[in-house]
Amino acid sequence: MNIKHLALAPSFHILVTGGAGFIGSNLCEALLQNGNKVTCLDNFATGKKENIAQLHADQNFTLIEGDIRDLETCNKACTGVDYVLHQAALGSVPRSINDPITSNAVNVSGFLNMLVAARDSGVKRLVYAASSSTYGDSKSLPKVEDVIGKPLSPYAITKYVNELYADIFNSTYGLETIGLRYFNVFGRKQDPNGAYAAVIPKFVLKLMAHESPVINGDGSYSRDFTYIDNVVEMNIRAILGDSDAANTVYNVAYGERTNLNELVGLLKTYLGAFDPEIKNIPISYGPNRQGDVPHSLADISKAKHLLGYAPQFNIEQGLKQAVQWYWENLK
Repeated sequence: MNIKHLALAPSFHILVTGGAGFIGSNLCEALLQNGNKVTCLDNFATGKKENIAQLHADQNFTLIEGDIRDLETCNKACTGVDYVLHQAALGSVPRSINDPITSNAVNVSGFLNMLVAARDSGVKRLVYAASSSTYGDSKSLPKVEDVIGKPLSPYAITKYVNELYADIFNSTYGLETIGLRYFNVFGRKQDPNGAYAAVIPKFVLKLMAHESPVINGDGSYSRDFTYIDNVVEMNIRAILGDSDAANTVYNVAYGERTNLNELVGLLKTYLGAFDPEIKNIPISYGPNRQGDVPHSLADISKAKHLLGYAPQFNIEQGLKQAVQWYWENLK
């Protein structure tokens, strides 16, 4: 992604936790392209070494292999750092339902370790990956930051607790924080494999193999699918924003929703440009997934107003780029 219009000058030393993951590795790459010094902290539980393989040649890149559940590791990673982009977490609602203890240990205890380390190292600001799952059973659309419902999964609880801890660390210790509530991020480097793979890369892999993608429910559930470059932009803006824009949470999305039937239709169209047979693959349907929110749509006016957020990629533009990346890298 070209983020020259969001130049971080003078360059900073930025720690990206979970920097070998899908979002984290894209952040590391963009920050290095802009001349920053980047430290990546990852234990490779879900991150992949191939996501950052090309970054080792950059003298401004440092990898620390370690776990955020270890405070000493967090302290080491935060030493000399200006800003933290905290992406490390165990994602996935189903994973948290199957194993709530590990999700809590990583997402809550690990997050608390990072807050303590950032505070003690004098980090200027910690920007962290929050989640749209925090909206829970709230039925209001679009989702506005200060109107949330009851969490519907252990994962959602952990991400809400992050917001509460971040607020306390600002009011008690003066640590500046910004939470970014991601809405269904997709794009290059997103893993299509495994039990907890996200819907878009999972569907892409199925279609490329000429297999029917399985939609949970009747396909009417909708999401505010958000291309990775919009997320990178928002993280940069969260670093650059002045103190008046800090110590709060922001929706990170495009501000439009697409249902799952429409999503598969777009994927078949774009993949069909490479392989016409894909356009004729039928869709399969299964039961709704426990803990899933039926509809999700973000109000992004707060981010636009306070941070100048201007997402460049809608669902169609993002999918075209993502599909091309998957075709070139997974076929």
